[in-house]
Amino acid sequence: MEFSEKLQLLRKQNNLTQEQLAAQLYVSRTAVSKWESGKGYPNIDSLKCISKLFGVSIDELLMGEELITLAEDENRRNLEQIFNLAYGIFDFIAVSFLVLPLFTQEEGGHFLSVPFFKFTDNPIWGILLSAGFILCLTLIGIIELIVQMKDHETLRKRMNQFSLLVHSMAVLFFIAFRQLYVAAFLFLLLMGKVVLLIKGPAR
Repeated sequence: MEFSEKLQLLRKQNNLTQEQLAAQLYVSRTAVSKWESGKGYPNIDSLKCISKLFGVSIDELLMGEELITLAEDENRRNLEQIFNLAYGIFDFIAVSFLVLPLFTQEEGGHFLSVPFFKFTDNPIWGILLSAGFILCLTLIGIIELIVQMKDHETLRKRMNQFSLLVHSMAVLFFIAFRQLYVAAFLFLLLMGKVVLLIKGPAR
């Protein structure tokens, strides 16, 4: 008997609806429905709760292959969380550009490295666009971290794609604007994102 069938049988034997079972396991009814339809497995913590609730062992709930699949899925999800957290942090780091002396401007015949709030001797359009890219990347980073906590996969993937686009545009803008320190810093962060996409779990 598959896990989905065992769970459904145990639930009905205990006169529980999917909503009631979900409440006792602190998960959504959709999650219980997915488990009972064979479209997924609970995580280790939920599996332990199911075992305790119905007074059965984990070995009785899952066959060997199912347990291996569950462990692999759990490991993949944990890696995804770590990589996605790093992805959001890479964008949020852009807020540090407001205080780090990465911007170059000429003063008294010399070129000085100054933080953004002292970056005044430049065209207003350049200053506004610089601020726009910094704030946009910071906001994207915040949204990515929130989405990660909410575990919304579709929105997370779209935000990651949008992040790559904005990040690439920012690198090109700062190169054209001759702010090479900022461009180099952003380029390193962009390469970090690319490494996460290539080396990380399937996204």
